[in-house]
Amino acid sequence: MDTVVFLETQKSGSSREAIKAAERLGLYTVLFTNRISFIEKREEFPDVHLMKYVELTDLDSIRDEIKVLINNGLNINGIVGFVDPYVHTSCVLAEEFGVNHFSTSGIHQIQNKITSRKILENTPYAPNFSILDPDMNIDYLQDYPNEKLEMIVKSPSSTGSKDVFFPSSVKEFTSVIKTLRKRNSTHPILLEEYISGPQYLVETVSRDGKVQIVAVFAQEITYGERFIITGYNLKINLEQDFLDHLQKAVTDILDLHGLQNGACHLEMRYSHNQWKLIEINPRISGGAMNQMIELGLGINLIEETLKMAIGMEPDFTIKTKKHIFTQYVTIDKSGTLLKVSGKKRAKDSNGVLEVYIKPKRGTFLRPPTSMGHRYAYVIATGESEEEARQNAKKAASLIEFVLE
Repeated sequence: MDTVVFLETQKSGSSREAIKAAERLGLYTVLFTNRISFIEKREEFPDVHLMKYVELTDLDSIRDEIKVLINNGLNINGIVGFVDPYVHTSCVLAEEFGVNHFSTSGIHQIQNKITSRKILENTPYAPNFSILDPDMNIDYLQDYPNEKLEMIVKSPSSTGSKDVFFPSSVKEFTSVIKTLRKRNSTHPILLEEYISGPQYLVETVSRDGKVQIVAVFAQEITYGERFIITGYNLKINLEQDFLDHLQKAVTDILDLHGLQNGACHLEMRYSHNQWKLIEINPRISGGAMNQMIELGLGINLIEETLKMAIGMEPDFTIKTKKHIFTQYVTIDKSGTLLKVSGKKRAKDSNGVLEVYIKPKRGTFLRPPTSMGHRYAYVIATGESEEEARQNAKKAASLIEFVLE
């Protein structure tokens, strides 16, 4: 039986959509997870044909479980991961077991932010940066508590805005460094200049070294304790000069990382007539990204990416063009969720295509310190970009999380 092994998933979003896509393609789906809660709620995963608890930080354990599948007569067509940090792990294992896979070394280089910055160091695409080693003393900085900074502080393995800080003063900077060192005393810390300008998310696929831009989104950012992306505007009428400049930048960046085959999304800022790389991840974005692209362009990106991962012929052809705006909902205080109101009114609003509420009653909610703390979204369309944007925002404003 033709089988795909998935290393972890989220409850919803692109990684879960990948499993559903595999089932639609007639493949036997196996999920290796280290989340006990998924095992306990097995009935919530009808698209997973076989679910097994596996310690995903232990490569030997994963290898042993794959061998069990093979010994039971399953034909392993792919070993894939769409959740950090298992994107690279899945490629390593796929390579070992002789099945189709994406560029293992390229993905490895992209996933480490310090390695990635060093690769781009002598190009126009990288912000100025420096590396703070674990043994570097910063106590002397406390003599300048009121000095202003324009610096981003990152853990080299951060994803989804986790462990990414924008301290406003030297005093706050030293506090952030101590917090990160307390979490991991052996890892260096990445310091980057703050880049101003509009920010775009670029979804790409690379096939035999040829880079295709699938979709471009203008991002709206909410600045709080972290940088949280709360708005996505699908750009369907970009000028050719803009696209050509972006295509060159993205191609150069992916070539330098060695991503010959695979999916990747990049967050880029256009500053002083130059593209600058803010973030890069070797996978499709999570959350509602797959739905946004399918609704706006007619491409099921996760399904086509999965096909590519297991050696099937993908189709990334644009089939339609529709204005799409997605508005995410966050909260500004902590508490336990009692109920959510306004979902039906949001669904019935002008131009709304989809409304998704993430948490269930009894879940503890908090203001966002990562992308995982976005608790709902509304996808809307309209006759123009601005109409789609207003439709999404108006509907999202109707959703209320009642806390205790």
